Order: sequence, then structure tokens, then C-alpha cells
Amino acid sequence: MSAAKLIQGYEVVIGFETHAQLSTESKIFSRSPTAFGAEPNTQASAVDLALPGTLPVMNRGAVERAIKLGLALGSRIAPRSIFARKNYFYPDLPKGYQISQYEIPVVQGGEVSFYLGDEKKTVRLVRAHLEEDAGKSLHEDFIGQSGIDLNRAGTPLLEIVTEPDMRSSDEAVAYARELHKIVTWIGICDGNMQEGSFRCDANVSVRKPGEPFGTRREIKNLNSFKFMQQAIDFEVRWQIERIEDGHAIEQATVLFDPDTGETRAMRTKEDAADYRYFPDPDLPPLVVAPEWVESVKAGMPELPRALAARFVAEHGLPEYDAAQLTASRAMAAYFEDAARLLPAGQAKLAANWVMGEVAAQLNREEKDIAQCPVPAAALAALIGRILDGTISNKIAREVFAAMWAGEGGGAPDAIIEARGLKQISDTGAIGAMIDGVLAANPAIVEEYRAGKQKAFNSLVGQIMKAAKGKANPQQVNDLLKQKLDS
Repeated sequence: MSAAKLIQGYEVVIGFETHAQLSTESKIFSRSPTAFGAEPNTQASAVDLALPGTLPVMNRGAVERAIKLGLALGSRIAPRSIFARKNYFYPDLPKGYQISQYEIPVVQGGEVSFYLGDEKKTVRLVRAHLEEDAGKSLHEDFIGQSGIDLNRAGTPLLEIVTEPDMRSSDEAVAYARELHKIVTWIGICDGNMQEGSFRCDANVSVRKPGEPFGTRREIKNLNSFKFMQQAIDFEVRWQIERIEDGHAIEQATVLFDPDTGETRAMRTKEDAADYRYFPDPDLPPLVVAPEWVESVKAGMPELPRALAARFVAEHGLPEYDAAQLTASRAMAAYFEDAARLLPAGQAKLAANWVMGEVAAQLNREEKDIAQCPVPAAALAALIGRILDGTISNKIAREVFAAMWAGEGGGAPDAIIEARGLKQISDTGAIGAMIDGVLAANPAIVEEYRAGKQKAFNSLVGQIMKAAKGKANPQQVNDLLKQKLDS
């Protein structure tokens, strides 16, 4: 349930700052690797350690990824942007400042659109700027021992900042999911929230409708969509209770504790002036020529919204199906690969299988579509056996389960043959089974002739049982009706 539904009389105002770790192999200003999980301080060079005499050198790949995001979100790519020093003192920041962008970011404006139920929502972006990550403080279990791991120091980040356009936790989570889909779709971030590759900070405030914005509190480092919703909902309730009790909200940075479901203040929130930004003298302005932007644009994949629209136009899919199939780039590719191998006009059947049996099995085993043991070509072959009458839909589900388990090398024809599942389509054989069932059930036959439709379904069920589910259902229905009505 969203905060808007929980609290009456107050409007919730939410803005987001998202840190997307860019998918470069090396850091933003050094050649150190960015691989996750290395032993502490084994991926920190002299530049990352801020040793005297070292100078930062810009990673071209990080800039290209920033350009990609700007193109995907309809932003302006600044032809000239500058880096600044964000000054603060903390043990995991060896230089005593973070290299970021302040006055002139590389990506300016843009928007993220998504659906919340049937309603289209649009969140405006302020900016997306390049910066380096800090290190990590490690606190041991025993008292008085802490350490610093600088493996993350210098890891390239793109900080994506929105206007305060969201009005509920539902809307905030939908925005975050859409942004997550986009950055992974275009390949600039792996989106692994558990490893910190995609971290969200939510600025939350409340106000009476029509009043100026309230004082915001920033919930830091939300690393799951579930916790994001819980944290925002708790923070909204807490702020309203404070206001109703006559207290003022103080600007602060807070953390969410998933064990208690509560937020707690970490420190008083700083303003930009507290960081004493000034241009970094070690880095020249970043110049992005129009030719560079065009080159990056030429290599961009088809974006989710455009692909969904094409699925509707080319394959006649409902908009809902198209949206589901473009939940990820891998899912869309899987569907297209299967649909391409089917006769014209059968893409809807492929969509039903991908959204149905395939998605259900993936969810049960908590797997991604990339881990699906049934290749798209094999799924298309299975659907082809339904279309040519070799097997029924019901039998196809049995064959799919066997394919998933790797039986018969995952080939549907081998499984159908080995299990003797080929559909009975011989009119004479089906007719003989129908005659036997009619002879054994005169009372049900009379019920049908008296106008009871359920009797017909009962007879069909007994015929299919006699055929062990292998009789062609359409032929059974047609022949049975002929015999009953004759």
C-alpha cells in the first residue's frame, strides 16, 4: 500500500537520486579494475589511494555510457562540462574530496515515463552527472576495530537526479524499476542492487495540498525495491506524526533498518555550500563533440518503449503483452527468436507461452530468462507441434516440463516419441472411443438431449480419459456433437 493511501490530508513529495555504477572494466580516473568481491585493497592504485604526485585521467568508456543514458532519456548532452571537487572528510575518502560534477553536468534534463496501473506517469530529470565512488568502512564484530577497503574508491558512477515529481511510494518504486530496466537494457550498468551497482536515495517530505514543499529527509542507499517501499511508507508516517504532534521536521540523512522496518537519523543533511565545490584543477573540461554523440547513437539498441510499440504493430499483440515481454532486453529477444520461427500470425501464441509456462517456471526456480534451459528455438518447435495437431495444449505442457528437465536432449519431438504422446487424429479410432462412451453412459446422453450442456462436457472428459488425453480435442468435440445430434 502506498503512503498516499495510508495518510489522509497530506501530500507526499518524493525525489530520487540514483547512483548507477557504470559497466567499465576500469575505474573512472585510473586503470584499476572494478570487479566485485576482490580481497580488500587489492584493486586500489596509487591514483585511488591519492598518493602525492598522482593525477586523474578520464575514462572514455564512462563518458560514452553517460551519453547513452542521455540519449535513452531524451536529455541534452552538454557539449562542454566540468568536474568539481566535492570536499568532505571521511576515512574512506583518501583525497579528502570526491571528484564529481556540479555546475555543468554532462547530462541535463530528460524524463522517465512508466505506467502505474493504467495511468501513465512521467518523472522529470534534473541531471545525470559523472563522479567517482568512495571506499568502504569495514566494522569488525569485536569492539574497537574498523578498517577501510578502497577497492570501490574511484569506481565510475552516474548520479541520476529527478525533480520532486513522485507522490507515493508506489510511484517511486515504479520509477526506480523503470530506470533500472533502462540502464540494464542499454548496457551501462549491471543493475545488481545487492552488490551496490544500483543504489537509490529517496528525498521524502510531506505537505498539505497547495502549500510549499516541506522539509525533506533523505533515505540513503536503498538496495531493494521492497525495502524502498517500506522505507518511504514508514518515513511518511513518521513525518506526519511529528507534524501532528507540533514538531518541526529537520533536514537530515536517514538510514532504513529492514529488521525493524524503521528509518533512523544518521546525520544532519548538508547543503551544497557545505561541500565547498570548486572546479578540479587537475581535469580539463570534458568536451563531447556532436560526432561522438552520433557515433554512440548509432550503436544504441532499440529502446523498450519503441520495441513494445513495434510488437503491437508488427505482431498484433495487446499493449499489456508487449509491456510484459519488454520487461528486459533478454526477455524481448527470447520472444522474438521464438516468434520468428513460427508461421505468420502465431506470435500471440508464442507470447502466451513466454508469459505463461516459461515465466512461471523461471519464477518458481528464481531464474532469469538468460538461464532458461529451454532455448527459444525449442519452444518454437513445441508450439509448432501444437499448430500441426501432433499434440494438444495439455500434452504440450507435459512435454515442456520434460524439456525443462533436459529429457530427450530438450527436443520436443524426441520426448513426444519416447513417451508416446502423439495425438490421436484418426477419425475411425476416435469414433470408436466415442461409441463406447455413449453406450456406457445412456443417462448422460439423455441429459444432453434434454438440454443440459454440462452433460456434453462430461462425455468429452470421459472420452479424453479413455484416450489417455491423446485424442485431438477438436475432433472429439466435432464427432461427439455429430453423433449426439444425429
